[in-house]
Amino acid sequence: MKTDVEELSPTRVKLTVEVPFDELKPNLDKAYKEISQQVRIKGFRPGKVPARLIDQYVGRGAVLQEAVNDALPDLYGRAVQESEVFALGQPDVEITELQDNEQFAFTAEVDIRPKFDVPDYDGLEITVDSVDVTDEEIEQTISNLRERFATLTNADRPAQEGDFVSIDLAAKIDGEDVEDARTTGYSYEVGSNSSIDGLDEQLAGMTAEESKTFTSTLVGGEHAGEEAEITVTVQSVKIKELPEFDDEFAQLASEFDTIEELREDVRKRLEQQKRAQQLGQARDKALEALMEKIDIPLPDSVIESEVQRRNEQLDQQLQMYGLDREKYLEQQEQTAEEYDEELQKDAREAVKGGFILDQLALQEELTVENEELTEYVVSNALQMGVQPDVLARHLTENNQIPAVVSEVLRSKALNLVVEHVKATDENGAEVDLAALQRRLAGEDEAEAAAETGADTADAAETAAAEDEKTDA
Repeated sequence: MKTDVEELSPTRVKLTVEVPFDELKPNLDKAYKEISQQVRIKGFRPGKVPARLIDQYVGRGAVLQEAVNDALPDLYGRAVQESEVFALGQPDVEITELQDNEQFAFTAEVDIRPKFDVPDYDGLEITVDSVDVTDEEIEQTISNLRERFATLTNADRPAQEGDFVSIDLAAKIDGEDVEDARTTGYSYEVGSNSSIDGLDEQLAGMTAEESKTFTSTLVGGEHAGEEAEITVTVQSVKIKELPEFDDEFAQLASEFDTIEELREDVRKRLEQQKRAQQLGQARDKALEALMEKIDIPLPDSVIESEVQRRNEQLDQQLQMYGLDREKYLEQQEQTAEEYDEELQKDAREAVKGGFILDQLALQEELTVENEELTEYVVSNALQMGVQPDVLARHLTENNQIPAVVSEVLRSKALNLVVEHVKATDENGAEVDLAALQRRLAGEDEAEAAAETGADTADAAETAAAEDEKTDA
């Protein structure tokens, strides 16, 4: 097989592939076998029809077409590999020559990753947020914890903001009941504004067994977005009571005996969260700083695919929450044009960043071990709430393992960049990101445990030696 490469642009090439006809023989044999299973010729069982009769009744041309269609994916893959081009997306293939028993040739135009080298990234300067934990943040966290242990008691008064009410909801459109909008025994916090528009205003001042009807727009179900008459009935009104903030609460809500111990643990946890956020911010800024040093062309088709993927992802999320694109943009205070402009910008940055990390992984000869793939699957399975083996099977069956490998490689390449940047926080203090990465990954604790184990072993050996001297 002979392959010539013509550069149409920095991000697109044309492969011209010539294939000796003999290489199609396995595909021809397969085509004859499959067609033989399909045709019905008197005197021959399915699968036993000779090739000459297939040529006679079906046509040699149909057999050739079947064989070529079967061979093309493998031939194209070989051409890309031998040409050492990084193909992106689906190629535009055209058969240019098909002479029976002589020659087969085709062309394939495909977008490619641009060729470039990642420059030296040692010493890139970035600034990240500090990890200072304020007293206000600690108290807010403890307040949220108290909320979780709050109790509800019946109130013999009208509902007001902050109360919890048990309500029934019903809806009608043009006098007809909307079945999927009917709810009974729904516990709702007055003033949370987490349900249909206007509900909170109606509930304020209502008492148990009271009903009201108002007009609003449905947010879910098959009538989402339509205006309906909503009837709300209050079954009960309850007051939320928080537990006393004392040592007894600390023992109830945690493993600690005193409030001070609980407060110190909260401080440590908040600091850990902020360090994780700091590292995430550092990763983003390190990649941004590296991207600023590199100017590369980007294939339009890849940008369009990324835009489409992000739009589909947003539509799925909006459908899940019963929202439409118009309502979402209203909440974001964006016009459709502003959203599209921001989406294009984000898509271009994502594609460019991916290209850079891919190239860096090649330059640094990074690889992915089986243990790293397993760690990726387990981590993502936990986030998704599924069993790791279920996710692993899904990835394998849907041929997504190569994408996982690419994602792990990109993460390792970005880790490498982060380890070489010079980071300071907003207070001017230097941040050791390499140590922070190890700390958050738990490596420091493992090293400390290993050192402790070694010290213990050394102490045991010393004690044994002293015992031997004493015995002597």
